[in-house]
Amino acid sequence: PTPGPIPGARSTGPAGPGPGVGLMLDRPDEENLTGVVGERISIPEYAMALAQVASLRSEDPYRKVGAAALDADNRVIGTAYNGLAPGFDPPAGFWDDREARQKFMLHAEINLCSLFRRGEARIVATTTMPCTSCMQTLCSYGIEEIYYHEIYRESDAPEIADLYGIKLEQVDCFPLSEFSSDLREK
Repeated sequence: PTPGPIPGARSTGPAGPGPGVGLMLDRPDEENLTGVVGERISIPEYAMALAQVASLRSEDPYRKVGAAALDADNRVIGTAYNGLAPGFDPPAGFWDDREARQKFMLHAEINLCSLFRRGEARIVATTTMPCTSCMQTLCSYGIEEIYYHEIYRESDAPEIADLYGIKLEQVDCFPLSEFSSDLREK
């Protein structure tokens, strides 16, 4: 059985809906996150949504952080999340003591930087403001713009960004942002 048309959608290709054919929501009169009727979401909103989805892969039961990197043409280079080293199987009770296990967690930004070389990424979005160490690493990779959702008050990221001329900006609203409070510390 062939599925019927998708309500509220139109095909972007000549053959109608099918494999490899994009769909656009047919809501030209509704505002989107940019506040402008018919406009696409902004690049920071797009990158933050990717970071939010990446955070869902984190195995940390206390804090799920995701990150996404885009190149100079705003193409996705990669996504990453906080967690343990690949292939590491934590012993029983590992997650019980948050303070004891924190030093073993690999931050999303560090995992992300393992996916590209210096100068390849222009934009990084993280669900939480980078910590001081991660901000230093992002600077060393030549990142020009960093977007985040949640503030991390213990970070010196704003001061570091100011010194190096890096755009550091909070993004309050983006696709899936309504789920971000569910991913914070439990």
